Amino acid sequence: MSVKHPIISVTGSSGAGTTTVKSTFERIFAREKIQAAWIEGDAFHRYDRIDMRNAMAEAAATGNNHFSHFGPAANLLTDLEKVFAEYGRNGTGQTRHYVHDDAEALRYSAPPGTFTDWKPFASGSNLLFYEGLHGAVVTEQVNVARYADLKIGVVPVINLEWIQKINRDKATRGYSTEAVTDTILRRMPDYIQYICPQFTETDVNFQRVPTVDTSNPFIARWIPTADESLVVIRFRSPRGIDFAYLVSMLQGSFMSRANSIVIPGGKLDLAMQLILTPMILQLIERARRAS
Repeated sequence: MSVKHPIISVTGSSGAGTTTVKSTFERIFAREKIQAAWIEGDAFHRYDRIDMRNAMAEAAATGNNHFSHFGPAANLLTDLEKVFAEYGRNGTGQTRHYVHDDAEALRYSAPPGTFTDWKPFASGSNLLFYEGLHGAVVTEQVNVARYADLKIGVVPVINLEWIQKINRDKATRGYSTEAVTDTILRRMPDYIQYICPQFTETDVNFQRVPTVDTSNPFIARWIPTADESLVVIRFRSPRGIDFAYLVSMLQGSFMSRANSIVIPGGKLDLAMQLILTPMILQLIERARRAS
């Protein structure tokens, strides 16, 4: 953790909705005139698309059918930890971009499935913002979580997460349901060992719960809408959280536990604005005073 150079980390699985949360942070940063350095978790994958396929094939040949982006072997977690540590000390570091599709290929002048070159963060940033798979990961070799000042978890109930992933990968990446299902199965051991434990490290978790039948996510034609969902917001520490204010501002919400509030799905963006803005401003004010 750092006083002068705070780090915010948003962690969630593929299809969890971390990109939507990132958009909320972008609006908060723009409104509050906060300059952020950005890290996309995909930038710290170890392999590009072709090399990842080869690495998976090599792992399968040795009997490992669960080699995935969720696990440490497919990622540069030591490098990620070093960047977090460096930014916390000096406000500096570097990142790159993973090119997902043809649209990004035009933007970054690089083929889909490859990485751009490593580049340093722009100078003068107020904080570092990470969004990806491993923003609060702790293993025997690395502890990324200890460097983040505010850790946010985005974790829909598992069937909803699968529905969102299947729909996204079919619509934007041209995959079949069978191919996405194979990916889900291959990643499951790493999901259990490396993704789930991060949500005990996070300061705030946002968990979307559908109120419609999602019992078979592999045949679902539509993603449940916000109005067909509730969101459980769990605080690691309820100290300093004005729950009475939140319940009064978020119509239809209620307390489910001493550290948890349940809100209508359509109120998620408002809830994030109300909850996260004071936390972000507190980090910025603390950094300002330290400087």
